[in-house]
Amino acid sequence: MVDVISTLCRDKGHQAFPFSSAQKAIDSLASISPQIVISDIKMEKVGGFDVLRETRELNPQPVVIMITGYASVESAVEAMKLGAYDYITKPFKIDELQLTIQRALDFQAAVRENVYLKKELKERYRFENIIGTSDKMQAIYNLIAKIADTDSTILIQGESGTGKELVARALHFNSARQHQPFVAINCSALPENLLESELFGHKKGAFTGAVQDKVGLFEEAQLGTIFLDEINSMAQALQTKLLRVLQERQIRRVGDNKSVPINVRVLAATNEALHDKIKEGGFREDLYYRLAVIPLEMPALRERIEDIPLLVNHFLQKNAAQTGAEPKKIDPKALEILACYRWPGNVRELENAIERACALCDEGIILITDLPPHVVRHANNPPSESESGLPIGQTLDEFIGAQEKRYIEETIKHNGGSRDKAAKMLGISMATLYRKLEVKAPKAAAKS
Repeated sequence: MVDVISTLCRDKGHQAFPFSSAQKAIDSLASISPQIVISDIKMEKVGGFDVLRETRELNPQPVVIMITGYASVESAVEAMKLGAYDYITKPFKIDELQLTIQRALDFQAAVRENVYLKKELKERYRFENIIGTSDKMQAIYNLIAKIADTDSTILIQGESGTGKELVARALHFNSARQHQPFVAINCSALPENLLESELFGHKKGAFTGAVQDKVGLFEEAQLGTIFLDEINSMAQALQTKLLRVLQERQIRRVGDNKSVPINVRVLAATNEALHDKIKEGGFREDLYYRLAVIPLEMPALRERIEDIPLLVNHFLQKNAAQTGAEPKKIDPKALEILACYRWPGNVRELENAIERACALCDEGIILITDLPPHVVRHANNPPSESESGLPIGQTLDEFIGAQEKRYIEETIKHNGGSRDKAAKMLGISMATLYRKLEVKAPKAAAKS
């Protein structure tokens, strides 16, 4: 049968690579990078399902056609659920096989053309709603462009409101998985037992209230991407199960004794420093390194103040599109006020402030009086030093971070510039020392 199919393909002008051993075929997949894989389901030792699973790991993924006997049509249907494009039953007619191959090629060509057009027509799609021209944002854009079309697990770190989910979506929709599901869940929104069921699914009767089988989000995201927001809030018992999923690429529903293979890209986000949580025993270090194959740090808005005018204009346009009205304008003095505020809620807080101002302004112009009062108060009364010399107006985290950095720098000087000796004296790891040295000490306000 291998010879017949190979000859048929060559007669049609295709380059055929025949294998009588499934294992040899699997070993050659990466080097050949085929457009189509045709495989029997039932073979000795290594079977068609093994071939199918391996092809799903390729990038770009080939189209898979399975061959089965009449008695095993159920297996073929299962293969399609796992990602096979089509199947044909033995004995098959040559015309039927030719038609199936042509349909598969047409399908793949259409997908590739769609991907190409999408990237050409929306060259900046990956940055949709991620606004900014600052150096920090340019670095984010460049990193997204490099890692989007990989299957690497990404850990997106940043304060609340910095746009972590927007980045996750940009990574998904610029990857080969863009036509597959993007499934997002906030890990802090559900208690541990419900979160496990939500992620992995459950069997009927697994617990009180489980009146029917439930498919988990990992299965819903099959061939696509799952985004685990606020992963830092996940309970340790569930962290252990997630670690096993990342290692084995299989999930097990609650109450089930069978594992289900998955092909899902995992993106995670945290709004707190996981290194500190690891040190405190609240987060598994091995899970951190599984998640942070490529870490991506989103800057706080106060670190890219120069992007505020662009963001304001974007939100004004967005508000106009939603209301069907002409875009509002903003008074330059009001824009100066916005640039003086520290934005602890980051881009999300700025968007809410602009939405409020659009609703309150008269004659289509946003004035200082239309801005949130606490934003205006902050601009009129900037942070200052107290009589003790302490920089009043900083957040506690900023103050502590600046003091830690100064103390670490003095300790390094005391040890003759040796960071290794300084880390040992301070009782911290080298990774922690380097991370804390990256903290930017805020400029001290001038005394009046």
